Amino acid sequence: MTETTTSPVPSATDARLAFIGTGSMNESILAGVLASGKDPGTVVATVRRPERADELRSRFGITVHATGDDDAANARAVEGADVVVLGVKPVGIEDMAREIAGALAPTTVVVSVAAAVTNAMIEAALPAGQPVVRVMPNTPSRVQRGVLAVSPGTSATDDQTALVEGVLAGSGLVVTVPEEQQDAVSAISGSGPAYVFYLAEAMTDAGVALGLDRELAARLAEETVSGAGELMRTSDDDAATLRRKVTSPKGTTEQAIATFDREGLRDVVAHGTADAAARAAEITKELSGN
Repeated sequence: MTETTTSPVPSATDARLAFIGTGSMNESILAGVLASGKDPGTVVATVRRPERADELRSRFGITVHATGDDDAANARAVEGADVVVLGVKPVGIEDMAREIAGALAPTTVVVSVAAAVTNAMIEAALPAGQPVVRVMPNTPSRVQRGVLAVSPGTSATDDQTALVEGVLAGSGLVVTVPEEQQDAVSAISGSGPAYVFYLAEAMTDAGVALGLDRELAARLAEETVSGAGELMRTSDDDAATLRRKVTSPKGTTEQAIATFDREGLRDVVAHGTADAAARAAEITKELSGN
């Protein structure tokens, strides 16, 4: 990453954004950015289907092009953009980069939110020196409570990286990490919402097994998970301290925690996240042909 850029970098407020491929993750980021006050007039997006384009226009008030109507929609969308966010699946990210390469300004920052796709892989598909930033987001970005881990590529300047961080800040917590840590980030915060949803599912099923109505059990689980997360976010105490505060000696919570420990829940979580990180590394090798 270099120290400065050769031309002025716009502010996050003024930057023109293009979201290429607006699936679940890119839409989550888009929703968070717009909810933070970003002018919809500075944002353009692309999708495949015209009806999906109509849906996004109606929901967000932005310009949306459908590749089903226009084969050149992606290239047209990135023209004049300061930041381009690629939201297609990992297997298609390099082809997408090559598709838009000729329409990019030299200073346009290309952001990839595709898991397991390295900066080097995208840089190789773009003109030499094109600034690239890799980001691992998660779906709570939709409600401005996401985690977005940023790793700049070799040609992204400090100012350009800061621009990306400023744009993404509307979607949640933005952290900068070395690229070699991206697989670990993916295993913790990228996939993490699914772990929490899985826990809520398990709590719901447990409540039903104890005689609760399923709808009530689900509501109790959802609100408990949500409330505990908010308490942890706003408290000065860490998770371990908060757990101890609610775990009375010889009480019901202590009994449950003891069972979790005896059954090896911590080890299960550790093994699951390690396997997720390993799978990310495998996908990188598969995509790079190594």
